[in-house]
Amino acid sequence: MNSRKQERLVIVIPAFNEEANIESVVRQWHPIVTKIGEDSRLFIVNDGSTDGTQKKLVKLQRQYPCLRSVEKVNKGHGAAVLYGYRCALEEGADYVFQTDSDGQTVPEEFWQLWQKRDQGGLLIGSRKNRQDGWQRILVTRVLRLVLRLIFGCKVEDANTPFRLMKSDQLGNVIQKIPADYPLSNVLMTVIYTKSSMPVQYFPITFRPRQGGKNSINMKKIVKIGYQSVGDFLKLRNII
Repeated sequence: MNSRKQERLVIVIPAFNEEANIESVVRQWHPIVTKIGEDSRLFIVNDGSTDGTQKKLVKLQRQYPCLRSVEKVNKGHGAAVLYGYRCALEEGADYVFQTDSDGQTVPEEFWQLWQKRDQGGLLIGSRKNRQDGWQRILVTRVLRLVLRLIFGCKVEDANTPFRLMKSDQLGNVIQKIPADYPLSNVLMTVIYTKSSMPVQYFPITFRPRQGGKNSINMKKIVKIGYQSVGDFLKLRNII
């Protein structure tokens, strides 16, 4: 007889003006949590959307029993992710998984990470089959180089929105990340990489945005990148 307690997974998905995508994203990811167990949750962080995202989420919660959502003041993707992680830990999650609300990741590829969950550390997708444009691929490559130069660590794909973590380890890691930090997942990857906790990469598909409009354009990416280099330099002796 298997006496192993049922594990509780919380999937964290930040959303900003995803009215066009949110229903399909919930429909695709909700079966993952229901398969793991009735105590698992699909948690959507509505980061101050100005469209009909919240209205759709309220309606969807009546249809999907494991769906939960919260609406907060807009502070950007990184802050929304951190907020979602903290909520997941408060909910008593054993494992926390994060992805985005634009439909670019494939739910079926989650299971390759889940099968390795006992190994701990950071289990993260590496975008091998990318269909999101050469600009984003260039940003990833530049970021990889910057992190190598500043933090002295080699990361394969630091900002992938496809990551699974044990809650106790995650709780320790996010304590080292400044509040509302805009590139929280990047910093998280660096902290895991430089610690004694293992980091494993798994090849994943990365589709084009499935609907709606991307709120982050190349101009914003360059601005965030410029600011982040300064932040990285300040943080490199702390992390």
